[in-house]
Amino acid sequence: MSLPQSVTLFEVGPRDGLQNEKSVPLNSKVDLVNALSRSGLTHIETGAFVSPRWVPQMADSNQVFAKIERSNSVSYTALVPNIVGFDAALQHSPDEVAVFTSCSESFSRKNTNCSVAEGCSVSRQY
Repeated sequence: MSLPQSVTLFEVGPRDGLQNEKSVPLNSKVDLVNALSRSGLTHIETGAFVSPRWVPQMADSNQVFAKIERSNSVSYTALVPNIVGFDAALQHSPDEVAVFTSCSESFSRKNTNCSVAEGCSVSRQY
């Protein structure tokens, strides 16, 4: 087995890491994304367009996308659970959209409040 010539790192800290914190100020989130951009990373999951009732820590993702200093060498990704999140993300020009779902109906309902089929429909509609 030969190893690949390169790997791509997807930094998810601004989304996955910060969604577990009680409260992080907007400017701190923007500063984090900007610092990660300057570090040489090329893929940064910048925020999530999810229900603020379920994940209030991501309620300002639209503002994070608006305030970051974009680098042409970085792909800024938005995580979305459904078509509503997808449509919201598109308004803020992410370079990529990450769609998540589950293989378990019960986990999908608990995590995203939609079925597996509904979660997968986002990628089929666009």
